[in-house]
Parts: sequence; C-alpha cells; structure tokens
Amino acid sequence: MARTRERGWPGDGEPLPSPVVDNHTHLDSVVDWQADGWPDGAPADLAAHLVRARRAGVDRMVHVACDLDALDWVGRAVGEHRELLAAVAIHPNEAVLHAGVREVAPDGLDPAPAPRHALPLDEALAAVERTARGCDRVRAIGETGLDFFRGGSAGRAVQRAAFRDHIALAKQLGLTLQIHDRDAHAEVVEVLLADGAPERTVFHCFAGDAELAGICAEHGWYASFAGPLTFRANDGLRAAAALMPAHLLQVETDAPYLTPMPYRGRPNAPYLMGGTVRELARVREVDPAALCEQLSATSERLYGPW
Repeated sequence: MARTRERGWPGDGEPLPSPVVDNHTHLDSVVDWQADGWPDGAPADLAAHLVRARRAGVDRMVHVACDLDALDWVGRAVGEHRELLAAVAIHPNEAVLHAGVREVAPDGLDPAPAPRHALPLDEALAAVERTARGCDRVRAIGETGLDFFRGGSAGRAVQRAAFRDHIALAKQLGLTLQIHDRDAHAEVVEVLLADGAPERTVFHCFAGDAELAGICAEHGWYASFAGPLTFRANDGLRAAAALMPAHLLQVETDAPYLTPMPYRGRPNAPYLMGGTVRELARVREVDPAALCEQLSATSERLYGPW
C-alpha cells in the first residue's frame, strides 16, 4: 500500500540549548493555516503557537506584515504579546498589484488581485508609514525588495520604485530594513549601493551564494537563514552560511513557508526553527548553545529590547 504523505503540523522536536529569536515569521498566516490542530488535537491558535515556540527555545519573534490586510493585525498582536515585535511593508509582489500591473510574470501565473489592491500604491505605502509611526513595537521596514521570479518588465519597474521608497522610510524612521530578494541579487545590491542602505539591513531568507555573502560581509549587511539551509540540494547556500561573519548572522522560519527538513512540505511555525539553527551550527562547526547566544544578542542589536 502506498504511504500517505503527512501534511499536518509536525510534533515537537528537541528544544534548543539556549533561546533564540525568529527573525522573520508571518504569524497571521500561520494562525490561518487550516490544518487539523496539533498532533494532540488542540487548536493551533496564536497563543498555542507562542507557547509551543517558547517550549522549543524560540522565546521572541519578529512578526512580518507585508500586505494591507496584515497591517490590521499588527497593533493587536504585538500589543497583546510581549514576545512579538513587528516589521511592516508592502511586499514587492503586492506593490505590483497595487500599481495596477496585470502582466503574466516569469513564474507563469496570471495576476490575482484581491479587493485590497484597489487602493493605489502610494496610499498603500502611506498606510505602512502610518503603522510604523503609530506603534513603537514596529522595529523594521520589510519585507521589501525585488522578486524577479514573479515580476515581468513592468512589474520590476514598480518593485524597484517601491523598494526605494521603503529604504527611504527605514532611514527616516531609524528602523531596520528586511529585504526580500528572489532571483534579483545583483539588482538588489545595485539599489542598496545607489540609495545607501540603512544602518541595519537584513537579507531575509538569504538565498545567495558565496559571492553575495562576501558582498554582505563587506558592507555590514546581515544574512538571515531559513529552512532551505537544511535542503539537500543547497550546498551553495551552506557555503554562504559558512562564510558570513558570525556577528552578521540571523535565523528565521518565514513561517508558514519553508519548513526545515525533515518536515518539508508541511506547515511551518516558530517552534520548528531548531532544525535550521542546528544545521547552521553544523555548517559553521560551532557549539549550538554558543551560536544561540550570539544569535539572540544580534537580534537585540537589530531590533532593540522586546
């Protein structure tokens, strides 16, 4: 009989030896994931996720809201849960839709605008700024950047302009910048160098090679590694992780996406970050407890106190 592939939430793993911060997670999407509760049958609501994360050694998180619907979730979530800080932005793929671009991109998908995309891009960006200014627990602008996998020629021009607006806002407010970079390494670097990167700039879900790692190290930009670090085919990514200076490292889940091995294909959440942290320690040949302590200290440098 063929084996049915599991799709629900994985069980708890071994707790990390010292607490770490999930540098980038989408908790609204995590909570909305329609799985059948936890393996023990309990509901997988936000409070349950935070308890489970704490038990796994992930004691704080940066919740990332990068569309208009998610912005509405920020104030309530970070106000009620002190383990959460927030990042806010209009995602590059969202920016394209707000700008009225309806082209089929290299990924082959037809555009699928939602009601929120009726708001013009300049008004959507203004909503991001209001949220960032109105909540002292918003500590980053992001994720913003370039996504050439889902951007055709018209979309790429919109993404670049929106990226520059986010860079300017991060610098104006003195906030960390979290970058989305998909199939656009050289172009992202070009914009950062031309406009001047914020003092604290993080490549979220770092997907580059040793060359990009070297550029980040040269300019003091941070690299945040997620579940793909554990994927079998990603030797180039592991080489980049080995090369990054220790003080520029971060880890994240990007939940509910990019679940680390051996749970790839199942929903992701902050409590599952241990596999990524342990793989990073293995690649760098360092003690996992010492790595956790350094990652936690770096998170506080980036985002301030929780």
